[in-house]
Amino acid sequence: MASTRVIGTFVVWDYVVFAGMLLISAVIGIYYAFAGRGQKTSKDFLMGGRRMTAVPVAMSLTASFMSAVTVLGTPSEVYRFGAIFSIFAITYFLVVALSAEVFLPVFYKLEITSTYEYLGLRFNKYVRLCGTILFIVQTILYTGIVIYAPALALNQVTGFDLWGAVVATGVVCTFYCTMGGLKAVIWTDVFQVGIMVAGFASVIIQASLTQGGINIILNDAYNGGRLNFWNFDPNPLQRHTFWTIVIGGTFTWTSVYGVNQSQVQRYISCKSRFQAKMSLYINLLALWLILACTVLCGLSLYSRYHDCDPWTAKKVSAPDQLMPYLVLDILQDYPGLPGLFVACAYSGTLSTVSSSINALAAVTVEDLVKPLFPSLSERSLFWISQGMSVLFGALCIGMAALASLMGALLQAALSIFGMVGGPLLGVFALGILVSFANSIGALVGLLAGFAISLWVGIGAQLYPPLPERTMPLSLETYGCNSTYNGTDWMTTTEMPSSTSAFQVYNIERTPLMDNWYSLSYLYFSTVGTLVTLFVGMLISLPTGGRKQNIDRRFLLTKEDFLSNFDIFKKKKQVLDYKPHPTEDGGTDNPGFNHVELNSTDQSGKTNGTRL
Repeated sequence: MASTRVIGTFVVWDYVVFAGMLLISAVIGIYYAFAGRGQKTSKDFLMGGRRMTAVPVAMSLTASFMSAVTVLGTPSEVYRFGAIFSIFAITYFLVVALSAEVFLPVFYKLEITSTYEYLGLRFNKYVRLCGTILFIVQTILYTGIVIYAPALALNQVTGFDLWGAVVATGVVCTFYCTMGGLKAVIWTDVFQVGIMVAGFASVIIQASLTQGGINIILNDAYNGGRLNFWNFDPNPLQRHTFWTIVIGGTFTWTSVYGVNQSQVQRYISCKSRFQAKMSLYINLLALWLILACTVLCGLSLYSRYHDCDPWTAKKVSAPDQLMPYLVLDILQDYPGLPGLFVACAYSGTLSTVSSSINALAAVTVEDLVKPLFPSLSERSLFWISQGMSVLFGALCIGMAALASLMGALLQAALSIFGMVGGPLLGVFALGILVSFANSIGALVGLLAGFAISLWVGIGAQLYPPLPERTMPLSLETYGCNSTYNGTDWMTTTEMPSSTSAFQVYNIERTPLMDNWYSLSYLYFSTVGTLVTLFVGMLISLPTGGRKQNIDRRFLLTKEDFLSNFDIFKKKKQVLDYKPHPTEDGGTDNPGFNHVELNSTDQSGKTNGTRL
């Protein structure tokens, strides 16, 4: 077999390609800084002046969602656990439909800048503050990892300078976020999605050439048991089955797409609600495309290394490094192409980081600065937004430096913050779907959901699930190197992949560990969301939830769904509700709303809409 497989290294051209990608991103930022002389207000800066159209926003949603963790992690996931990951295609569809039909209509009609403003309107300022702080901490932690993890993997395989890469990406990101605002972020994302697809394509095409065609790749994958699409085991403890991916995955990703500021801020910046919905549905196509690319890359990895796994053979030290290893292996004769792949991984990083920085700036300005200093002018808010972008950019680079010091600890912190999404999704769902929910219920529900999520999450970190739960497939090393005596080839089924800093070894496993802590990681969000919803409802009912008089605009109504079909009506929407004001609770101005005029008890009503 390939007994002396030599891996290439990075050459000048690769650095040129990578630098070119950073340069173009920076130029887009400069362009929007000068072309956007019209960006006078913080609204323009943070929301693109609400004039964006569907396609660029769709690309941007995809890009900020697909970080370098996707580019490096998903292929190795497919390589180790098989192609069942592609069931996420169904999940993505459900997530996009839920976001577009449940959360988007409410956020769009309220014209909010920060999603947490909604919590303030629907419940009270304490719920809003809880949401805001959770989001800020979660995002800074997450962004640090997103910058550091890929830099580390690429550095160990390609010798690509680690801190050079971290600082360069951080600085370029901060630069174009600060100069150009949301418009720059969206257009750089469009460019970066292009780079990501190009990087994947170059790997897939070259892999099928070296292996002798896609058919051979699929054949190898089939023989290695990697085409395990259908696993309908309903057991919630198995890591990836059809049900964990479709149900658990939907909850996990809806908390990102439906209520996470980074994503909501994008589609709220569209011109019209129709454009906003279109952007989500077009983004679904892009998600499917990138999912197909990552799964194919994973199968190419398997086909290339099915008889000599570089991870078991100690050629790479972590599964994340398999993808860069493959790239240097098959693309070494084409100077510039490994650079394109690295640019592809970093495009993932840049787009995720830039959306985080922009979202953090928006949340800080809307939820912390404006309520504290209501007298600030738009101009000074604009400067504050820019200042916040710089500040959060610097914080994220600092976080990446921290990540390098406490690698495994941070991984744990990240999975713990992955659990924040569940309870937050629960609070938003409570507000939008449950008319009798009140602020006491929301707060108690949020805390209960958060506590349960943390419990199961930290438990899973301390006592990782056993291999029969995670079900890794076998990796062979018999074809590796003829320097062995030829006798000690081995088949390994890898150990549980959670190498957490505070894992507890050699301990009697209790039923609690084998059941509750072994829950599939995709169900963490689900548990958080459902606990928050149920507790919220139970607490709201006895504490006067039925009595409150809530503005209809804060809820999802059947008008919101039916208005999908307005495109087929000839009449303008504005004329529609003049003739029958009595049915329509939320006309545009809550001040002239008939519900309020008829009701003697004004306090309940004004509480609903006070800002």
